[in-house]
Amino acid sequence: EPPFKAFIVVEADGGRMIDGVNIREKRAPASITKLMVAYVVLEKLSTGGVKLTDKVTVSKEASHIGGSQVYLKEGEVFTLDELMKAMMVASGNDAAYAISEYVAGSKDEMIKLMNSQARAMGLADTEFHSVHGLPPGKGEKEDQTSCADLAVLARELLKHPKVLEWTSIQSDTFRDGKFTLTNTNKLLGRFSGADGLKTGYYSQTGFNIVVTAKRGEIRFIA
Repeated sequence: EPPFKAFIVVEADGGRMIDGVNIREKRAPASITKLMVAYVVLEKLSTGGVKLTDKVTVSKEASHIGGSQVYLKEGEVFTLDELMKAMMVASGNDAAYAISEYVAGSKDEMIKLMNSQARAMGLADTEFHSVHGLPPGKGEKEDQTSCADLAVLARELLKHPKVLEWTSIQSDTFRDGKFTLTNTNKLLGRFSGADGLKTGYYSQTGFNIVVTAKRGEIRFIA
């Protein structure tokens, strides 16, 4: 029994596949879903639709999201940059929700944007039903994607240099130093050259990672 269900390794530049197994198998990505939230945000940043200095007020709904979180309270105000860090470094589900409400107007609208980006990128195995990747509740569907699709998403994300600025942070503080953000990606600092992107986990789907590292001049994505 191999220690994985599916994997792919590609070159970031050009997307050439180096190796892979079950690359089109549909699986729930858990928190890796947040990579598509980040992509929607980065695209809006590049067109000036939002700015990282924008102030975001936390809603009651955002403050009630469970799982990995940075314990946002209703009415608290953070910059979009602070919330992006909380989402990308510490995988804050509450941060992902607050970002979605701010950038798209609502969680449902963000999910629509995520799915339309997936279609625009040609991600045939991908369907989003949440903005954070938590296990589905009663009557909800599970987020789905594949290794092949995640490799494409990672390549598109890496066109925005900001993404590595966030995802290479091993530890940072939040809420004026009162809360420590610890990166869920344990390959940082342990695997030479690793500087991104994101992990995901819940019991039914197991552990997931989209990771990137440079070897010499070549950047790889796994």
